[in-house]
Amino acid sequence: MEDTSKTGNDGIALKCEGLTKLYTSGLIRTKTVVGARDVTFDIKRGEIVSLAGESGSGKSTVARMILRLIKPTSGDIALNGRSIYSYNIREYYRQVQAVFQDPYSAFNPFYIVDHVLERAFGLREDNLNRDERSKIIRSTLESIGLNPSEVLGRYPHELSGGQMQRLLIGRSLLIGSQLLIADEPTSMIDASTRAGVLNLLLSLKKEKGLSVLFITHDIGQAQYVSERVIVMKQGEVVEQGPVDEVFTRPQHPYTKELLAAVPTLYERWKECS
Repeated sequence: MEDTSKTGNDGIALKCEGLTKLYTSGLIRTKTVVGARDVTFDIKRGEIVSLAGESGSGKSTVARMILRLIKPTSGDIALNGRSIYSYNIREYYRQVQAVFQDPYSAFNPFYIVDHVLERAFGLREDNLNRDERSKIIRSTLESIGLNPSEVLGRYPHELSGGQMQRLLIGRSLLIGSQLLIADEPTSMIDASTRAGVLNLLLSLKKEKGLSVLFITHDIGQAQYVSERVIVMKQGEVVEQGPVDEVFTRPQHPYTKELLAAVPTLYERWKECS
């Protein structure tokens, strides 16, 4: 019998079913706010899926539930066919890592960036000596387009946002993660380096079979980087499917609104002329 803990179910890396998060406040006159309601989707191994929507649509709430930072009110999340709560926390974070909007928040400003990369080995199962770890770090940095001599030994404030995001992606590779939760990873870096981060995710998907949940409010980035897209509004999934199908033949009015808000090349030309 096949071991589904390693292979997953029918090639599914992550599956969310009926995922709901409700926030309740007040003792006498209670108020309930919906963070997410009945969210259902899956991500195949080696697939990039975009979770798109405006701010407050529930995208980051879903991400935090997948990362076990908050517990769902109801619903199930499975990694490789197993409930994410059946894994101990160390085992789970060995397989699932995240990149957030602000890469600097993941680094202690008083330590050089090497410190975070070195600590990644604490989640690995192998026992490597200092020289072996150093070689792996340098080769990993080179594989994600960073020159080790330009980033190692530096403090976070000495590096650009694009370099910091690549370092976080590199950290997940050092750990050996199968799934990366990328929550608005390009929103705080300049436009000239965004394409580099997106292309890196595409190459890691192709070369290493990395699965990615790409969370964004930018429809253009979702179309560029992913095979499928999930559109959220006010905590609910309103439409999902292959990127080309959803964006060329949108069915839900909200998806049409999002697409209508994207400036066309002609409109940008008129603004500049």
